[in-house]
Amino acid sequence: MAQRLLFERYKRAMFSVAMRILNDYDHANDALQDAFVEVFRHLDRFRFQSTLGVWIKTIVVRQALRKRQLEWRFETIDETVHDQPIEVPDTITGAVLDAAIRSLPDGARAVFVLAEVEGYKHHEIAAMLNISEGTSKSQVSYARKLLRKKLADLL
Repeated sequence: MAQRLLFERYKRAMFSVAMRILNDYDHANDALQDAFVEVFRHLDRFRFQSTLGVWIKTIVVRQALRKRQLEWRFETIDETVHDQPIEVPDTITGAVLDAAIRSLPDGARAVFVLAEVEGYKHHEIAAMLNISEGTSKSQVSYARKLLRKKLADLL
């Protein structure tokens, strides 16, 4: 009963995390299921060094990354391009922004979501994805460039 309540409390938020990374409904559900199996198996390892939600999210992210890591390709980026923050007009809805993020190439989307949405640092992303910190930074820059173009096209 307690496991069911825990799952019900966190499933929507954790599915959203997996879906943003994987951009595939079935893969996201698989990652969510695998993550909660791991959560329930290792609940005794939770040490209260963070909130329970943060701990579960870390497991969900790890499971999502395992689902597709071998399939991801990272774009070669012109390092001379200077990165700029994205200005999102008030007329753009969350659904439109989410769709634009989901349209990014897999590698750039995964790094962008981990860095800009989930708040991971580049050295953490590099370790999770087995890439260099520079690749992580360049993929975020590339994703921002593509998002700027997609959002400008929508306006």
